[in-house]
Amino acid sequence: MKKLTLPNVLLAATLMVLFLSGELRAQMPNDAIYMPKGAVCIGTMYTHSSWKQYWENSFKRENLNIGTHTTQSVMVMPAIGITDRFNVIVSLPYVWTKTSAGNLMGQKGIQDLSGWLKVKAVDIKGFSLNGLIGASIPVSKYVPDFLPMSIGLQCRTVSGRLLANYTHPKTGLYFTAHGTYIWRSNINVDRDAYQADDRVYNTNEVGVPNAYDMGARLGVVKSKWQTEVWAERSSCVSGDYIRRNDMPFPTNNMQATMVGWYGKFQPKALGINARVGYVIDGLNVGQSTNYMVGVLYLFGMKK
Repeated sequence: MKKLTLPNVLLAATLMVLFLSGELRAQMPNDAIYMPKGAVCIGTMYTHSSWKQYWENSFKRENLNIGTHTTQSVMVMPAIGITDRFNVIVSLPYVWTKTSAGNLMGQKGIQDLSGWLKVKAVDIKGFSLNGLIGASIPVSKYVPDFLPMSIGLQCRTVSGRLLANYTHPKTGLYFTAHGTYIWRSNINVDRDAYQADDRVYNTNEVGVPNAYDMGARLGVVKSKWQTEVWAERSSCVSGDYIRRNDMPFPTNNMQATMVGWYGKFQPKALGINARVGYVIDGLNVGQSTNYMVGVLYLFGMKK
């Protein structure tokens, strides 16, 4: 029931050191902003997500044994400008979960190490076309089949994203759209058999469905600040559903549509950013309200 996708954990924030100029902007895997060659942004952010109602397949309900489910995380994300048109982004979150009712034990730990290679392939008169390749790998032995308390799915992933952007040169008004496909590996669970697709599988190897996401953003970006509204859709390409009055499982077809706002203020090297989001529709996920706050710091790399 917890929505677990790369795009949901990819927001920048940060620390300290030598600043380059007030024109620098922190960048993320869902925008068309790049760090210049030799520049680095190390980000630190806090994210909070909670829900009381969830979709059991398409049936929306509450659960008195869960009450309000909360997922929190702290993440570090460095973004490195290899060239003006080629950046590397890395993230590593620490995640913990809890409920307000019942006796489900919350989980906590370091989740997955994720990385993106971001390339600006086309740049013509305010329009850019960008390609991104991402991957993630679990770095701790957390339990994946204790949803919704698990902190992740324990699978390795490879992602491909295409991102198009137009920014008006004079006003800074921009529109961005992206689409991503995520390949997921199988996982091993601590049981000899499991049930999915109304069948019993006599193995501990579980196939986690591949997924895709798409999104659009409309906003204004200036040298010192940025604001935008956004909408995102994420979905597995296959999978089963949460059976009535049962626990979720990694084979579930999780789908969610979210809307929200993002803003940033960064007058020089040090900056802050914030993000809020709300799930307006879903399948086998919680109807969560999410917010993020972070700190940004930009500095130069020694050549």
